[in-house]
Amino acid sequence: MTQISSQPLPTGDVLPLDPATVEGALPPTSRRLRLRRALRHRSLLVGLVILVLLVVAVLAAPLLTSADPNNQDPLAAFAAPSAEHLMGADSFGRDLLARVLYGGRTTMLASFCVVLLGGVVGTVLGLVAGYFGGTLGFVIMRLVDLLLAFPGILLALAVAAVLGSGLSNGVIAVAAILVPVYARLVEGAVVEVRHLPYVDAAVTLGSSPWQVIRRHIVPNVASGVIVLTSSWLGIASLWIAALGFIGLGVQPPQPEWGAILNDGQNYITVAWWITVFPGVFLALFVVAVNLIGDGLRDELDPTLGRT
Repeated sequence: MTQISSQPLPTGDVLPLDPATVEGALPPTSRRLRLRRALRHRSLLVGLVILVLLVVAVLAAPLLTSADPNNQDPLAAFAAPSAEHLMGADSFGRDLLARVLYGGRTTMLASFCVVLLGGVVGTVLGLVAGYFGGTLGFVIMRLVDLLLAFPGILLALAVAAVLGSGLSNGVIAVAAILVPVYARLVEGAVVEVRHLPYVDAAVTLGSSPWQVIRRHIVPNVASGVIVLTSSWLGIASLWIAALGFIGLGVQPPQPEWGAILNDGQNYITVAWWITVFPGVFLALFVVAVNLIGDGLRDELDPTLGRT
């Protein structure tokens, strides 16, 4: 009879664990501790506070002002900030506070739609190219390289020119820039993960490719996708505003931060408030999401030091 050795395994022979399994095994207490530690991150906390205040302000626009953002009052044209118009009025006498708050809804929602659309499409392409490889992966990544060869704003302008003006077409145009960025990031991460021991073990045990991707690949690339999304949310808002500024985004009289900036560019020496207030709101939104992105990167990337 063969005897089983009772000697312990060497300390160096430690089998690698599946991060998805380890993450799922964390007790609720550990998760709460991680959340508290993340909230102690200065950049992350400041960014969250600014973002929450902006989101609450634009969502509570009907409570903060009773003015119609599209209502014109010729007698109030170029009215300076006052008790009646807290942020002044534009060249048509429209209340600027109402236009900035309601326009923030448009810009923020469009930015979220951009990263959602571009992130989903780019992540799926990256997963397919990285896991399956071969001819399919080669074709996908060469198309991604072709899109990356174009400057982002030129690609957005080209797509917007083909589709036509409008907010929905603007969202598609900006999302086209994000697709190759997500695909390249995810494909590189998948190539590093797909031949790890626990992935090979799952394949040997009969798991289908989509089960392996869902249970073992996606948890490994999720942190990078989250950080990229938080970083590109601010950039997407700038490009949405840029399309609105040049007339390829939202169409008058719908308010949007870029369109409001365009309305006030000719009157900046006469009525500075038309450009300053939407510009400040747009800058705060970009700064907030970038601070959140920096905080998430520090918390999710184990190679970086904690602050």
